Amino acid sequence: MIYFDNSATTMPDDSVLETFIKASTRFFANPSSLHHLGMEAERFLQKARIQVASLCKVSTSEIIFTSGGTESNNLAIKGAAHFYKGRGRHIITTQIEHPSVFEACCDLQREGFHITYVKPSANGVIDPADIERAITDETILVSVMQVNNETGAVQPIEEIGGIIRQHPLTLFHVDAVQGFGKVPLDVNESGVHLMSVSGHKLHGLNGTGFLFKKHSVQLAPLLSGGGQEGGLRSGTEHTAGAASLAKAARMAFEADMEPVRQIIRWLYQELAGRSSVTIHTPIDQAAPHILNLSLPGIKGEVLVHALEQEGIIVSTTSACSSKLAKPSRVLQAMNVSSERAASAVRISLSTRNTMKEAAQFIEALDRIVPVLAKKRNERT
Repeated sequence: MIYFDNSATTMPDDSVLETFIKASTRFFANPSSLHHLGMEAERFLQKARIQVASLCKVSTSEIIFTSGGTESNNLAIKGAAHFYKGRGRHIITTQIEHPSVFEACCDLQREGFHITYVKPSANGVIDPADIERAITDETILVSVMQVNNETGAVQPIEEIGGIIRQHPLTLFHVDAVQGFGKVPLDVNESGVHLMSVSGHKLHGLNGTGFLFKKHSVQLAPLLSGGGQEGGLRSGTEHTAGAASLAKAARMAFEADMEPVRQIIRWLYQELAGRSSVTIHTPIDQAAPHILNLSLPGIKGEVLVHALEQEGIIVSTTSACSSKLAKPSRVLQAMNVSSERAASAVRISLSTRNTMKEAAQFIEALDRIVPVLAKKRNERT
């Protein structure tokens, strides 16, 4: 099997699984307990927090362990909105955000918050000037993803952060789920107040993640209870999950993404020369692991299943939206027609993929497309 759906989830690394099993076996006690087993678990949890904080170059008190990107995004956005609503009720985000950001903002809109959804350019990149124009005295939060999960487009986080610095009462949240460990981001230099990360995009485990929260930022918690994670994420801490996440994050930072970038560029060159293929990824302003393309007239889901028959796994839109049978909201925001958006598929690699697999993908695509096109013509 050739697995090209790493933006949906990655295969857990053996060493991450080993860390999880060892931690689950040895540090099983509740870290909030006062006995020695609980204190051992608490120290081990803190060690994981120190490791993650070190990678992010932030304080350990600024790392909140969560269940993943969706929880981190919701905690950041709804937590900030509810805490600072007395300051203002305006939030800025974009039309190309992950559903966990986009829908969280829709929820707040129904609560009476005013949301501005900034439109991207045709290449899927947000213009910082549009963010600047949208900021008002009522703006309490700006949320922009680092890397788009469908097209791979890298957003100008540093420039946007520079603009937000001029508005000291406005917070800056970045969904870094697709970029963490792949595209450099210095949260301190970029003026980021909140950053979301998910473990299962890093060869870690499902149900693990963290939120960076700058020490000066306050949030209203989503969960009430025992006050764990600095009062922001009540519930018995997932010690083994945090340890496995720290292991996966460290490995992600040590990984060499250049071979992945070379494979994506080779695929781009191979596909760009085919008149039947339209590429939606801005290759010179994209993450090294994602390529989005469409074959007009062939539904994306049809191509996904046809490739699966060849032992090749790709996806259509975001995994969180792929079963909705709707054209990509992200591509439509880029002025891609509904028909073309419905034909899009996403290739997403990891350091485990090879150039040989990429060549096999091209060979399979060249076999499949004429067959699918013939079937389409016969139906019409």
